Amino acid sequence: MNNFLFVSAENDAIPNCKAGGMGDVVRDVPRQISERGDKVHVIVPSYGRLHQDGIFKTSLNFDLRIMGYTAELYEVRPKKEFPNITHYVIHHPEIEAGDIAHIYHNDPKEPFYTDAIKYFIFCTAVAEAIKREAFGKLDVVHLHDWHTSLVLFLREYHKEYETLKPIRFVYSIHNLAIQGIRPFADNYSSLENWFPNVPLDEKALMDYRYQDCINLMAVGIRFADAVHTVSPSYKKDVLLPSSPPEFIGGEGLEKDLQKADEEGRLFGILNGCNYKNINKEKKGLIYRNTIKALFQWLQEESKKYKADFLAHTGEKIMDFVDNRPKFIASSVARLTEQKFYFFKRSPEAFVEILKRLEKVDGIFMLLGTGAPEYEELFRELSYEHKNFVFTNGQSEKLIDSIYLESDLYFMPSLFEPCGISQMLAMRNGNPCLVHHTGGLKDTVEHLKTGFGFDGDTYDKKIKNMLDTLDLALDMYANDPPAWKKIQANAKRMRFTWKKSVDEYYLSLYELA
Repeated sequence: MNNFLFVSAENDAIPNCKAGGMGDVVRDVPRQISERGDKVHVIVPSYGRLHQDGIFKTSLNFDLRIMGYTAELYEVRPKKEFPNITHYVIHHPEIEAGDIAHIYHNDPKEPFYTDAIKYFIFCTAVAEAIKREAFGKLDVVHLHDWHTSLVLFLREYHKEYETLKPIRFVYSIHNLAIQGIRPFADNYSSLENWFPNVPLDEKALMDYRYQDCINLMAVGIRFADAVHTVSPSYKKDVLLPSSPPEFIGGEGLEKDLQKADEEGRLFGILNGCNYKNINKEKKGLIYRNTIKALFQWLQEESKKYKADFLAHTGEKIMDFVDNRPKFIASSVARLTEQKFYFFKRSPEAFVEILKRLEKVDGIFMLLGTGAPEYEELFRELSYEHKNFVFTNGQSEKLIDSIYLESDLYFMPSLFEPCGISQMLAMRNGNPCLVHHTGGLKDTVEHLKTGFGFDGDTYDKKIKNMLDTLDLALDMYANDPPAWKKIQANAKRMRFTWKKSVDEYYLSLYELA
């Protein structure tokens, strides 16, 4: 029996520990490993809350800032029990909940300042737990994104953690654009402040642009035994330099990724999607679930500042209860540059989309929260356009309804390492209209399972996005057999975790 440890900032197998697709991956891959009869331990920070109903396992003592630190390891109960999987959290008072999904902090003036501190503590506690064999003797440690890469720094340079060297370490990149860059020195949230007794090889650790800083994403790429991008096309993208907004590639780390590829350490393996035990809403509840979500949010203290807007959305939805639109286009996503750059830079293009939908008695439903400037843009557009319904919050039931009842799912991501939303939409037989980039290229085939657009220049991309929408709406209205064929093809597609994890065992884990 092989013994695995998954280390992550998110884990959707336990309640209230997800901000994005990484949480889905860390939930689903261990389940596949467990089906093979192998053992998996999954560990995330407690964020001051997730340990509260947990079982205390042990105290972990280590040095940081020339001081003794003690963190606590708790075993916690998952949403669903699976054999051979154990879930843990690390608690320490300085590992605090952030303002994004009660996980990440948003420090606009000094990015990563607060998160770096909490993940420095978390990673050191994890390294100490591995050293003490709190999870037994490990064969593979699978790290996810920059929040966990400091474990590799400790393995490489910290004399206390040399015992980690024989273990195979795998590093998955979920979002290369977020790199966890912090100063080497002269800052409370700096490497030297937290690890004053560890000799720093600045050349091996530095960010190319800010050479007085460590790049934690780069640390993962440089020191892992295997590096993993979450789709084959994204692997190809990241080997090339970025040229935004036309092309998002290696984000300044393409040389590190090229080196990993030359050394046979870089693998592009598509994420899977869950096709079992799905929580399904009944059809026909999309407007009711919107109203229920709005009433719930209106009672929350934190939503007081947008109460007027939530009431405005509720009034708009009530019109559609009796006069149901004939066509629903939708998007469910965090409101960020990655997901909606095209709409933020070209709101007139989004208005054109709404005008085209109006002609077929269609609406656009968008659900999400995120960057304040994106929330503000979509609130303004919602006030101005009757057929744009913006639900500015999070609701699992409403998300399920949107995936189930939409006619066309819109995903115009600027870049997309893999994407899960298009898979969830396709699972419901819902054709997607996507920007053909990264994992969207690997999952949506133009005019076979959905619709794709691209272009050599930004302006061409915008034009092609609108032309592709025209094509989709024309097919929906005038060629129902062709539309139904695309729906059926989309529903038949299977991006299974079994297939992905077979490749993990072969390439990432070397346990075939």
